[in-house]
Parts: sequence; C-alpha cells; structure tokens
Amino acid sequence: MKKQMRVLIGSPVNQTPQILRPFLDMLSHIEQETISIDYLFLDDNDDHTSRARLQTFAKKTARCIVRPSTYPKTMPYHKDDMTHGWDVSLVKKVATFKNDMIQYAIEKDYDYLFLIDSDVLIHPHTIEHLVQTEKDIVCEVYWTQWQPESIPLPQVWMCNQYDLFRREEGEELSASEESQRNLSFLKQLKKPGLYEVGGLGACTLISNKALTAGVNFNDIHNLSLLGEDRHFCVRAVALGFPLFVDTHYPAYHIYREADLAGVTRFKKACGLKEEAQPVFEQTHQAPTIQTNNRKQKLTLSMVMKNEADRYLQRVLEEHKQYIDAAVIIDDGSDDDSVAICQDVLQGIPLYLVQNNVSAFENEINLRKQQWHETIKTDPGWILNVDADEMFESRFKNHIHALIETDDYDTICFRLYDFWDDTHYREDPFWCAHLTYRPFLVKYDPSRYDTWHETPLHCGRFPKNVLDSRIYKSSLRLKHFGWAKEADRIKKYERYLQHDPDGTYGVLEQYHSILDTHPRLIKWEE
Repeated sequence: MKKQMRVLIGSPVNQTPQILRPFLDMLSHIEQETISIDYLFLDDNDDHTSRARLQTFAKKTARCIVRPSTYPKTMPYHKDDMTHGWDVSLVKKVATFKNDMIQYAIEKDYDYLFLIDSDVLIHPHTIEHLVQTEKDIVCEVYWTQWQPESIPLPQVWMCNQYDLFRREEGEELSASEESQRNLSFLKQLKKPGLYEVGGLGACTLISNKALTAGVNFNDIHNLSLLGEDRHFCVRAVALGFPLFVDTHYPAYHIYREADLAGVTRFKKACGLKEEAQPVFEQTHQAPTIQTNNRKQKLTLSMVMKNEADRYLQRVLEEHKQYIDAAVIIDDGSDDDSVAICQDVLQGIPLYLVQNNVSAFENEINLRKQQWHETIKTDPGWILNVDADEMFESRFKNHIHALIETDDYDTICFRLYDFWDDTHYREDPFWCAHLTYRPFLVKYDPSRYDTWHETPLHCGRFPKNVLDSRIYKSSLRLKHFGWAKEADRIKKYERYLQHDPDGTYGVLEQYHSILDTHPRLIKWEE
C-alpha cells in the first residue's frame, strides 16, 4: 500500500466571520485518499466571532493547531467593496506568519505545505490533484475582479509585478502586441492543464524539497516588488524551482462581501450542498425589508443642541427611511431643532427629552443620560449617531438584513470625517475611517454596563459592548461635523478650553484642525 503524503495546510487568518465560515466549511470537505491533512492557523483576527469560529473548527477537526498572533499591532488591514488595502508593515507581518509555517512544516517533516488565504475556497479534489502533479511548487488558479467593474484576472502572472506575458530581454512590443499576449495567456488559463508561470500565490502547494532548500517570504532588499509572494517567487526560481499553475479545479475567491453570492454556485459545482445561511451572509445585495415584515426593532438614539441650521433635517430624512422609533436628547437648544425633529419624524414614535441646562460640559453624564433614556423604550437595536452624521445611501437597503440575525450583538462601522461637502480628510491625525467603531448595538437587559469615565471622548455606548459578538460592516458613515470652517474653529476652541493639555485626546490633533492645506480625498458614493 502506497504511503499517504502528509500535508500541512497553513493559513494566516484575519477575516470577517461571514467569509471565514465558507472557507472553513470547504476545508472540512477536502478528500484524503492519498494524503493526510493537518492544519495550522495563525489567528490574527480582530473579530471575536472569527476567533471563536477558528476554535470551533479546531475542536471538531483532528490535528488542527490555532496559534494566536504575537506580532506587534500594525495599521489595521482595510478592505471594502472596492479593494483591499496593504501597506509595507502588513506585508511584512504576513511574510513572517508564512515563514513561521514553513519552519513548522520543516520541523515536523511534512511532505508538503499548502498555503492558502482565508478568503479562498478550494475544490475537495484540489490538494490530492496538486500532489499528483509531482511539482515542487504549484498553485491552483482562481479569478478575481480586482475592481468591481473590471474583468476577472488570475492570481498568477508571467513576470515582474503582474505582467501577464513574457517579454524577451530588450524586446520592444506595441500596445496591440502586449494586448494580444495578455489575451493569449488568459485564454490558456481557461483550459484545464498545467502551465509554467513566473509568479503565483494564495493557494500554493510547496514540497519538502523546496522548503528545506530555503524558499521563504523574506524581503529581497534590492527588489522593489510589492508583496511577499513576489519575493517568494523570485527566490524560488533563483534556487532552481520553476513555478506552475494548475487549472483543472479552479478555486473561488471571496474578494469582497458581494462575492458571497457565488458560494452556493461554487459548492454546487463541487458536488456539495449549501447549508442555509443567515440572510446577511448569503449576499451583499440584501433586499430592503418592509416595516411590517421586520422582526427586529431599530431605534435611533441621538443627542443634539442647536442643529436647526446645520444638517439635522437632512440627517433625519435619511434615518426615517429605516428606523422604527427615535429617542432624542435635546441638550438645551434655543433654535428650531425640536420642531424639526417633530416635523420630519411624523408617523414614527418619538421620545424627546429636553434638558433645560446643557450637560455637554461633562460628556460622560450626557451619554449616560442618552443611554438610560433609550433603554427605557425597549429599543431592540440602538443606532447611536449624532445630528451631523449619516450613512451612505445604500445603508437603507442593507441595515435590516444585518440586524435580522442572532449572530451578532454589536455592529461596527468606519466613520469618514468630511472637510467639505464632497471630500473627507486623511492623514496621520485624521484616519478614523481606517478603524471600525460601534454605532449599532443590540440591547441586552441582562448585561451590566460599564463606561469609560472621562468628561471628554468618553464614547457613545458603554465600553463593554465591545466584549460581545462583533460584526464589522463595509457600510460607511459620513461625518459632516468638520465640513464647515466655522464649525472647525468652534470645535478647536472648545477642545482647547476643556482639554488644554491633551489629557483626554491628542493635542497635536487639536492643533491640526486649523491646517490650511489638509490632505483631502474625494468621496465616492
């Protein structure tokens, strides 16, 4: 009887729960007639639910190790409906993770290491088939729309950073000749076969021979190629290991949440049945849910003061399209803010509390008041936004699909600080949109709430809402509080008055409010 080949599947994981679920599910279906599979996951997740799903998989699956990341925290890994964002520090971190897996595979004398990204689904036959090719380094092809409207392209290339054709030394090609060679390469990859390439990644089988010869993901300092896979490929070829791509069992790449819609189709093509998923995990294009069909109540919670001449009416017109009730604390307005709330929200239950004396001098007291008044109303889900904040237009089509589930208790979003009506600011002091923060929380009456007890920057919710099950949504929140120069000056003066030493915030950020030429990026809805 022929000896089974021992294969270690390695994957660094920093993934959303809804993408991680089908990834782990497909791994559980891998065929093992001629191979024996072990798993090594490096858990770099920020999401508690993703961490829990890895641990659950490990408990149910024999020979699985989940190692927590000990790598220092870098810039958060950012991805949205358009693309994925990588910087040098993130690339180095992933390279370190993959090198650790190489070292583990060598120490445990595995016949092969199969490195796979946590958003790639593979056919059950894939690994056995790749082993049978008897190549030292071979990947399975998959196709990705790197931009939403672009044509799908492979994760393999012929040379340089991502050239899809080979160019001889000194060869000059016209644009039409380059296009023809690109097309020829793409057509070739659509035919089942095994082809030599110049670069590959994300779904790669590496033999023990190549591992022990020294292939790794370290940076080659005299090359300016971006991405750890590029440096791996250059080093492998230099060590005498040609690179191959197989196209018999194309994998499926969940590059963005919209690609979840194709999971059922991929599983069916693999001969597998799709289990029922929560509605928000089936497709990014969730339908608008009519009020009379809703199971979950959504309550808007807001604090305001003298917002009549700013964004209040526009903001409420947006919110009224999807909320079921509203709790608004008027913190001593002497303009028409209250009347605007009553007029715009006609037909929606409104609980309006008016403070005769403003409590905003000590923000923690005001936020606690807002919370306690809101939970009195049996709120269901609480959407806590200010009177100068509104979501992008597609929010109304997706919000109820998000909350019609029992999988999460807190939903986090990215907030973009607008510096005029059409541009948001981005620099080291103004990068809130790179971090997910809680704006939507399911009220749990059994939870004891704890707060960040500071008079400024205390947070909108009790701080322990982040200890619950979290979902990070790609839906974006627009903040117009900085969009007018007069508002910026007013906030600058307020921060310096109440926090002159930067005790509760960052003094340099306060001063940057008045920058005359900030870096602005145009908003794309």
